[in-house]
Amino acid sequence: MAQKTTLKEFEAVYPKLEQAILDHAKSYKLPQAEYDWLKENLEFNPLGGKCNRGMSVPDSVSLLLGSPLNEEQYFQAATLGWMTELLQAFFLVSDDIMDTSITRRGKPCWYRKEGVGMIAINDAFLLESGIYVLLRRFFRSHPAYIDLVELFHETSFQTELGQLCDLLTAPEDTVNLDNFSLAKHSFIVIYKTAWYSFYLPVALALHQLSLATPKNLKQAEAILIPLGEYFQVQDDYLDNFGLPEHIGKIGTDIKDNKCSWLVNKAIELATPEQRTILEQNYGVKDDAKEAVIKKLYDDLKLKDHYEAFEEKRVSEIRAMIDDVDESEGLKKGVFEAFLAKIYKRSK
Repeated sequence: MAQKTTLKEFEAVYPKLEQAILDHAKSYKLPQAEYDWLKENLEFNPLGGKCNRGMSVPDSVSLLLGSPLNEEQYFQAATLGWMTELLQAFFLVSDDIMDTSITRRGKPCWYRKEGVGMIAINDAFLLESGIYVLLRRFFRSHPAYIDLVELFHETSFQTELGQLCDLLTAPEDTVNLDNFSLAKHSFIVIYKTAWYSFYLPVALALHQLSLATPKNLKQAEAILIPLGEYFQVQDDYLDNFGLPEHIGKIGTDIKDNKCSWLVNKAIELATPEQRTILEQNYGVKDDAKEAVIKKLYDDLKLKDHYEAFEEKRVSEIRAMIDDVDESEGLKKGVFEAFLAKIYKRSK
């Protein structure tokens, strides 16, 4: 019987990994002040989140095996999971600078900490580099070593392409709804979110167990990329229609000129008069203008359109899961677990 990891179990692995990165840095005779800085970076940025991406690796390994993991299997899976969290931390530190964000996980963003500033750019690079230090330290003799290295490189590239498209499509200070479309939104969310948040953890689990056949990877991609897109559309929906006490924040997508699913659906449905309302009020940091857009979303019945999208997408994903060929070690339960976490979530 597969076993789900807990955040406490997962976090218990991290000190050993952090120390491996610090020891590697120390081998270059890194001075003490810079060593201490790197240590704080490695403790401030990867820790403190929900670790859903990282914990998905041991969970997926356990589901693929159909049993709890032994100590070595768990350490390997959790280590790959923490590499995913280092990748996430690298993206978030960079993203917060690009978005001039104020807080992250209830604390000031790393770049806003006293004395950090733009040093955070280099700190982000160090977080990414830590992935390859850990891969070499713990997976150098694994038969999938090069596949793992290439997977992280490729996933980084894909995510950066998604971020590029997002930055050029929806700069916070320039509103041009002609740049928006559902096709553009799809590209952004697939490349910026779906690959590293959904496909990567399962691909890592398959590689760990030497089950990453072309057929299994292709089946995983076919299900997890649409699933990841659905997750982000759901996130866009909750930003406007979710309850702040559930989602843990007040949605800001309208004021921040986000290329969200809601505004793209509104553009698709709007009459010329409604399009003018969008043009005049979207992407402005003004409560009254935000309220106008929210009313327009209600007038366009975007809640109903989202629910129709959700049912259609979930039906398609369930059909693909039903069709999974398990002959090469892939298990339907891996995908069912991801879908169960997402379907009808309210936060």
